[in-house]
Amino acid sequence: MSMIDSREIELARKCLESAMAKGAQKVRVTLNKNIMDLAGTLNGELDKTSHCLDRSLSINLIVDGRFGSFSTNRIEDTDGFLDKAIEKVRMLAKDQYRDLPSPERTAKDAPEGTELGLCDPDYPNTDADRRIETALKASIFKSRPEGLVSEEAEYSETISDSLILDSQGLYCRHTETGFDYGVEMTVEDKQGNKFSGYWWDASVWRNKLDTSVICPKALERARAQMDPKPFKSGKYNMVIDSEVASRVVSPVLSALSAYAIQQNNSFLTGKVGQKVFPEGLTIIDDCRIAGQSGSRLFDSEGVATKTVPIIENGVVKQYFINTYMAGKMGMEPTLESAIRPRVKGWPRPGLDRQRILEMCGSGILVTGFNGGNSNSSTGDFSYGIEGFAFKDGTIIHPVREMLITGNFLTLWNNLTAAGEDARSCMSKLIPTLAFSNVDFSA
Repeated sequence: MSMIDSREIELARKCLESAMAKGAQKVRVTLNKNIMDLAGTLNGELDKTSHCLDRSLSINLIVDGRFGSFSTNRIEDTDGFLDKAIEKVRMLAKDQYRDLPSPERTAKDAPEGTELGLCDPDYPNTDADRRIETALKASIFKSRPEGLVSEEAEYSETISDSLILDSQGLYCRHTETGFDYGVEMTVEDKQGNKFSGYWWDASVWRNKLDTSVICPKALERARAQMDPKPFKSGKYNMVIDSEVASRVVSPVLSALSAYAIQQNNSFLTGKVGQKVFPEGLTIIDDCRIAGQSGSRLFDSEGVATKTVPIIENGVVKQYFINTYMAGKMGMEPTLESAIRPRVKGWPRPGLDRQRILEMCGSGILVTGFNGGNSNSSTGDFSYGIEGFAFKDGTIIHPVREMLITGNFLTLWNNLTAAGEDARSCMSKLIPTLAFSNVDFSA
């Protein structure tokens, strides 16, 4: 099953050939096609439906040592578009480092797009009535749960198809379906204070998405926010729920980007091969898991992905270096970014959030971040958080309007546990994380 048809593939080929004939020495063409259908409900009633179809063709041109990138959604007639694009590229300054990736680095195992098994064969068997029925059936508003004020939900079905060709013979493709249901519940306490909770889930396969559990989970999370109590400033153990733990992992991955390194805007400059994180931290780019949403056999340059360590036992193993930055920095290219990073569990198998809370004893469980910022060059951060105080491994009350501050290198060197409870529906496989001696201020 795919969306890009043989006619569109031929149009992409002709676009590449035409660009070469018009004077480009090297060309990469990327054709993307996406469909999303959505049914939204409000308080158990149909609120909206939408259908979005997006198709675009992007082309990277290297002309007489100059580089330009352009895109259009009118792929049936690219002749005039290419004339103007090449004309504009010839007006630019030369850039000796612009190039296509070496053919030996590119993907050879993705000619069909379905090799990873990320397409549900049941996807075509859908229509608006079926989506609406799914969304309405999942709602619990009309059962009148105590304290529930409002319920906003969206159910969506998507399919995406991408094809990359280049003038060195590259041909690779990726096709993926997705089914997603998310709900926000708002509840009210006896004093009239309102609290909200959100939950969602997604799957590549329609029959593996259990929408019946999502509204109750969102309601449970909303009710848990009731009756927050102040908590004094100090240093505490911090446990970060897997739902939001990527907030402290993403800055580390960004600091490993060649762009950040080259611009002296990374707190991990010069750290490849060095042990700057604790022994317990291992992050793997686990990007080739068959059947797992987010897995990819190639990056946007068409470079073949690999399951490789990013950080291993605290040692930084690689930067993310695309073809262009490799030339500028005089370094070996890797991938342009992490495809599907996964934090390995530590210090013992089978840890989930509850076991980590028990292991930590007391502290603050963070379930949400409310704004804040970080300095990519120093690693300093300041984030607003919400969550729960816990004691003896048991949650005792919600906390709100607190701030955590520190430095990422210090924070990660205070890592005490990483669970094995990452959600497979998320792009980053980050489990519950625990840290000691974190500065909280009220």
